[in-house]
Amino acid sequence: MALPSPNLDDRRFQQLVDEAKRYVQQRAPEWTDHNVSDPGVTLIETFAYLVDQLLYRLNRVPDKNYTAFLDLLGIQLFPPTAAGAEVDFWLSAPQPDTVTLPPGTEVSTAGGEGDDAVVFATVDELRVIPSELVRLVAAPRGGEQTDRTRTLAEGGDVPAFQAAPEPGDALLFGLPTAVPRCIVAVNLDSRVEGIGVDPRQPPLVWEAWDGARWQECETGSDTTGGLNRPGEVVLYVPAGHTASVIGGTRAGWLRCRVTEPEPGQPFYSESPTVREAEVITVGGTMSVEHAETVLDVPLGESEGVAGQSFRLARPPVLLDGEPPVVEVSSADGWERWEVVEHFGRSGPADRHVRVDATTGEFTFPPVLREPDGTLRQCGAVPPKGAQIRVARYRTGGGPAGNVARGAISVLRSSVPYVARVVNREAALGGVAGETLDNAKLRAPQALRLQERAVTAEDHEIIAREAAPSVRRVRCLPVEAGAVRVLVVPDAVADEGDDRLRFEQLIPSDQVLTAITARLDERRLIGTRLVVEPPVYQGVTVVARFTAPGADADRVRESALAALFRYLNPLTGGPDGTGWPFGRPVQYGEIFGLLQRATGNALVEDVRLFAADPITGRRGTPTERIDVGEGALVFSYQHQVVVSDGGEVR
Repeated sequence: MALPSPNLDDRRFQQLVDEAKRYVQQRAPEWTDHNVSDPGVTLIETFAYLVDQLLYRLNRVPDKNYTAFLDLLGIQLFPPTAAGAEVDFWLSAPQPDTVTLPPGTEVSTAGGEGDDAVVFATVDELRVIPSELVRLVAAPRGGEQTDRTRTLAEGGDVPAFQAAPEPGDALLFGLPTAVPRCIVAVNLDSRVEGIGVDPRQPPLVWEAWDGARWQECETGSDTTGGLNRPGEVVLYVPAGHTASVIGGTRAGWLRCRVTEPEPGQPFYSESPTVREAEVITVGGTMSVEHAETVLDVPLGESEGVAGQSFRLARPPVLLDGEPPVVEVSSADGWERWEVVEHFGRSGPADRHVRVDATTGEFTFPPVLREPDGTLRQCGAVPPKGAQIRVARYRTGGGPAGNVARGAISVLRSSVPYVARVVNREAALGGVAGETLDNAKLRAPQALRLQERAVTAEDHEIIAREAAPSVRRVRCLPVEAGAVRVLVVPDAVADEGDDRLRFEQLIPSDQVLTAITARLDERRLIGTRLVVEPPVYQGVTVVARFTAPGADADRVRESALAALFRYLNPLTGGPDGTGWPFGRPVQYGEIFGLLQRATGNALVEDVRLFAADPITGRRGTPTERIDVGEGALVFSYQHQVVVSDGGEVR
């Protein structure tokens, strides 16, 4: 409980007026007209208004002192962070030459009536490199690789795998060069059909060679049904794709590999064959962020004294990526000064500078007087007359950049041969700058932590500071000297409801790396640290209702909305703040939830199934699904059937 804060003067306007009128009655009893029409009363009210304003300012003194104390403790407001996403740039047609998109290429949402478009910019250069098929190599498991390029050129049928395919068999596609971050279409013509696999889930994976290992490629679409019929496979080649020598040929290699079938998944009874094959580049993928990069901003001229401060005209400064670049002019040109958190470790020759990201203020090192009277210089001082500039910094950010999947659809910069753009996943990571009220609440935690991670709560607080975009953090002790930090990212549903996809709940490697680095600096010596996403327990609810025919659609939608909202790791649970870690799912609460959500509809039957969101398998019906201590539930393919007593709708 916080200590009570005194109200220095609790009188208000009307109290001051009443007090003045009582004083008039004592000192001037002949003044009897105290109505508001009297000029004297008007003067009383005027002075009461002025005194009321003075009292208001007096009562703000504790807040000002508190803020000054926060400043002495070195507590600064957190700046906003910028949302980021991966955007696909699709070509109007395959091009013979490389199409280059420079850094800062702008894309945006379409906007709407009364809504401004949200603008994003690419963070790096994207080169959409043309490609073709130059080698086709069969690589059976445990056997020798065979070059099938000539057979393919002569129009013969090339077996993709062994006659009786085995997991590990692969078909390699050689390209003239590597195509990192490109979108590649593999067009295949096959004459074999009905070879045993389910074309909707073939036991295949596409991979790209990065010079050290095979990285899995995300597959956009596959109309070949697992190499079972003529069609096209769209691949998103990872950024690490590298040209290497395989089988005596240097090329950029892709491969299609047979995987172990899941339980119940059909497998190949014979090898598919390829008669025609073509590889073309149809686009590229680049990261974008909801931020603007500002270049060559002059700050001013140095006076040659310690502790100088300069302020940008366009704050805030985003610190969730590359730090701002500060430069000072010299006889040899521009010298870069390093941005640091504090000057505690800075020596007299260190070119260091601090930045207040919220206000955009850059401060150079001060000079401190030691107890013995000597002066200690906490860093170098720019010479008198030197020009100071910020060569590069990023500004913008905020939650407006957290747009849904497919919302980024407009190419604002002029780029030849690019027909359309789209984001396959929602943009995430945009967080508003910290408010002063939140900083006041954070101050006691900062004093208690002292930049050390000792308790489970310490780990959680530091993890949130390292990655403000995450939604939930939970620290669990594993064993003596080891802790697990479970991270749940924020996510935006594709359709604006609560129907999240499993892949949206996995934090990015960048977020996990940032949290790990911050905690590793502050953990106790000997403590082993594991930072990872939690285990997600899929839950499938199958429910049957009876309702009048006219209400069937409403009942179904209400039931599904309630299930996806309640069994949600971000916004679900009894209190609406996310499903509690380790809380089981029970038949009774789901039955009551559906009854409340659907009103007068009759809940005939409810069944719970534990499901694996990765494989899609689900278990047997049960009345209780237990959840591990470090696990959360996840809605997976609920089914609702509504009948009017006879007809099922």
